[in-house]
Amino acid sequence: MLLPLLRSHPLLHHAARLSSPRTRLLLRRDAIPLARSPPIRMAASSGSGASSPASAPPAAVVHKSKIKFCPACGSPTKLAIPDGDEKMRAVCSSCGRVHYENPKMVVGCLVEHDNKVLLCRRKIEPAYGLWTLPAGYLEVGESTAEGASRETLEEACADVEIVSPFAQLDIPLIGQ
Repeated sequence: MLLPLLRSHPLLHHAARLSSPRTRLLLRRDAIPLARSPPIRMAASSGSGASSPASAPPAAVVHKSKIKFCPACGSPTKLAIPDGDEKMRAVCSSCGRVHYENPKMVVGCLVEHDNKVLLCRRKIEPAYGLWTLPAGYLEVGESTAEGASRETLEEACADVEIVSPFAQLDIPLIGQ
């Protein structure tokens, strides 16, 4: 029954099931009933490089660097395309060091138990007070499954077993 449930939920990286009795008790008391909603259509990559003819090409994202000063020497940076590169980068005006900004990988779990989905209430901005799935940033050296499990344990005290990957969402506008 987990697969039909997962298809109806758009915001998750991994499907998981609970693996600790402590969490099961927490969910019986505090879980929010699952709202049945129609499936949401999502673009998916087949990995073959082919795209469907109905899909529009993604809009170009114009990136403005947040790196104003060189972390190595403290001098101001300027936007330039370094030799051998094709994108604008923050380049130190003094030492010439090129600074790359990479997106943040966010991972989380869609935890279903007794036909309920585990949600967390945010205690920090952005979106303070709103409900969300347990998720957070991937740490260096973690697999996506390890990061999703860790974040679920940290955010909701829920020890989970990853069942399968669920969705991959790309949000280049905010670097995630």
